[in-house]
Amino acid sequence: MARYLGPKHKLCRRVGERMCTSDKCPIIKRNYPPGVHGPKGRPKLTGFGLQLREKQKARWLYGILERQFRRYYEKAIRQRGANDVILLQLLETRLDNIVYRLGMAKTRAAARQLVNHGHILVNNKKVDIPSYQVKPGETISVNPNHLNKSYWQNLSKTWGKQTLPLDWLQIDNREIKGQLISKPVPEQVNPPFDIKLIIEYYSR
Repeated sequence: MARYLGPKHKLCRRVGERMCTSDKCPIIKRNYPPGVHGPKGRPKLTGFGLQLREKQKARWLYGILERQFRRYYEKAIRQRGANDVILLQLLETRLDNIVYRLGMAKTRAAARQLVNHGHILVNNKKVDIPSYQVKPGETISVNPNHLNKSYWQNLSKTWGKQTLPLDWLQIDNREIKGQLISKPVPEQVNPPFDIKLIIEYYSR
């Protein structure tokens, strides 16, 4: 399965924002691009440059390569409705992202690994495809065969105590599982990128 395997913090410095969840991200102290010319400051971006940067931010945030990201765009423009909203919904309802949003993993990369290794069930059926599109009403839970793993044992001690800031998701306070209530809208997600600029990038 294709995925980015390079330095994660290099991506943060490339776009000038913290795209990871680490409190030790170097962007905090070195807010300039990597390389010998980085400290000289960031050049002013053109319209195309702004569009490209927002697209790259979204790709890196969700851990998606270019070909798959373009397929999401093509799928979004074929559907009725606002293209930018549909594209964001396609990204947010990926199974690995839902697992991350529910608090089953600390990062999207960790969530992707849990899905790949068969830890996650969708409506009590094992799904090991991170890009699986979760539908409203579907329940995400843990494979009982893996519940005895130390990872889930440790998580169960704090599960149900976390605050879920997303009203389009719902968690079960007794068991490690959650449900997608509805497809999110941009106001609910508040993504760290401009989804409209991404649509403009691909439709140019």
